Amino acid sequence: MADMADAPLVVQSDRTILLEVDNPLYPEARDALARFAELVKSPEHIHTYRLTPLSLWNAAAGGLDAATIIQVLADYSKYPLPVNVVADIREYVGRYGKVKLVAQGTGLRLVTADPGIAAEISNNKRIQPYIKERQDACTLAIDPWQRGPVKQALIKIGYPVEDLAGYVPGAPLPFSLRERTLNGETFSLRPYQAEAARVFYAGGSSRGGSGVIVLPCGAGKTVVGIAAMALCQCYTLILVTSVTAARQWLAEIRDKTDLPPEMLGEYTGEKKEIKPVTVATYQIITHRRRRNEDYPNFQLFNQQDWGLIIYDEVHLLPAPIFRITAELQARRRLGLTATLIREDGHEDDVFSLIGPKKYDLPWKQLEAQGWIAKATCYEVRLNLPPEMRLDYASAGERDKYRIAATNPVKEAVVENIIKRHEGEQVLVIGQYLEQLERLARRLGVPMITGQTSNRERERLYQAFREGTLKCLVVSKVANFAIDLPEASVAVQVSGAFGSRQEEAQRLGRILRPKKGGFPASFYTLVTRETVEQEFAVHRQLFLTEQGYRYVIIGPDLEQEGDKVYPLKTPTGSEPAVGAVIKQENLDGKVIDLMAWRQKAGR
Repeated sequence: MADMADAPLVVQSDRTILLEVDNPLYPEARDALARFAELVKSPEHIHTYRLTPLSLWNAAAGGLDAATIIQVLADYSKYPLPVNVVADIREYVGRYGKVKLVAQGTGLRLVTADPGIAAEISNNKRIQPYIKERQDACTLAIDPWQRGPVKQALIKIGYPVEDLAGYVPGAPLPFSLRERTLNGETFSLRPYQAEAARVFYAGGSSRGGSGVIVLPCGAGKTVVGIAAMALCQCYTLILVTSVTAARQWLAEIRDKTDLPPEMLGEYTGEKKEIKPVTVATYQIITHRRRRNEDYPNFQLFNQQDWGLIIYDEVHLLPAPIFRITAELQARRRLGLTATLIREDGHEDDVFSLIGPKKYDLPWKQLEAQGWIAKATCYEVRLNLPPEMRLDYASAGERDKYRIAATNPVKEAVVENIIKRHEGEQVLVIGQYLEQLERLARRLGVPMITGQTSNRERERLYQAFREGTLKCLVVSKVANFAIDLPEASVAVQVSGAFGSRQEEAQRLGRILRPKKGGFPASFYTLVTRETVEQEFAVHRQLFLTEQGYRYVIIGPDLEQEGDKVYPLKTPTGSEPAVGAVIKQENLDGKVIDLMAWRQKAGR
């Protein structure tokens, strides 16, 4: 417990929490807060968190109780906790599990120990359509087909349901994990992978079987999914983001299990196989010819007796999939993701329909244990050329972002960063195709976009894996589920506005430990004094949440001769990690990043 005067937190009555970054206790306080609070903003010196109902319910579902949360806040707080915040924590955490969903013969019951809550639910117009009858003062009968919609409706009125109604076993599928992969390498689950799968399965009891596993890109979430399959031993449907991801899943299953190839199927725009283990893309499931017709491929969900459905990259789950998932509550459901953040605000639907967060491991913890590569994150701030200033000033908001994001000054900077990482494998990632085409021509390297055929993508990815291709320019298609373990440098030239989830995916592309021993370097190029810089602040939230320092390179730092003097750093205790650039115009020159890193002992 910290002395109050030296404590790093200020807990406020509106349920916001201020965390002093310069405080020596910052790292441990940050890691403690991440278990039950949501990071709102992260400027240099004070980070703001917020206690939300959903953050507290996820904490409760993961086993944290109100007393532990209150004690953590009290231990790190400069001042006594506001009375209303203590009361709110007890109230919200206490609400998880106050209403339980249990089986009754072939039907389902909503059960609570509080007759007042039962009366409130039965009289709520949002819930009434799903109630068959009120059996007694504390029990409401509902139709089994309404299991998902009832949970969605109840969380909207502040009662997250603990679903104990159990699951159908699905068609059995006996198989084992291999002790050696197909190429003869020893294979076993990493400790955290085995633990995550066990927590999800919960011994086959009704307390497991639905929920989300949160692990960094590069930490082997696919292997966690395969481990969960091995525990469930049943027919499994796996939903993924792309054809490339589908084939990587199938390759991993063949490599890590003794399931024969004829038991594995691909259901995509190119193949329509339905097998005991079927991997399908979200795109094919949600495809329809006209907007006013139903989704013809939804039938896939009923064409096998699935015992487990795995949702890869669950933070990207398309809204139509929620509809069918609401009808699949009797099947075990596993969500895999690097971040629970959804840009569409549907986090509560993930909680209700896939399940609460079951397991979470901080990125920096896995980095310290050597399971993912050590990463340094840089933001390089550049000027907009004077001749583009007028166009920028007179443009609409969307065009302002495009002009800033496609700043031509970025091209010379990308070229110089690649030169300084000679020998490493580099991904140049962006959103605007014309910008990427110019970069690919300038660098003399191939480009992959959504229009690139799957065969050509695989050819280029394989050349990159083998090291015969050192640099790839890639569009947003590279955000998701691409296995390029030797990539050690990512240069992000443009992105999807302020998307934290995209930041997670792009950083994740370079986090696999490297055979060559290279550390991971993640560069984001941002045009200063534009809307792009404003959006970059939001993207930084993800890196801050995971314990990374996002080193800003630019006019906030002073240069004198060949020495570089950073201003006070985010931690206040050690020099900023990374390159330092101060230059009013980077058209013709980039300061020697590598030379500075060597001088800094990095």
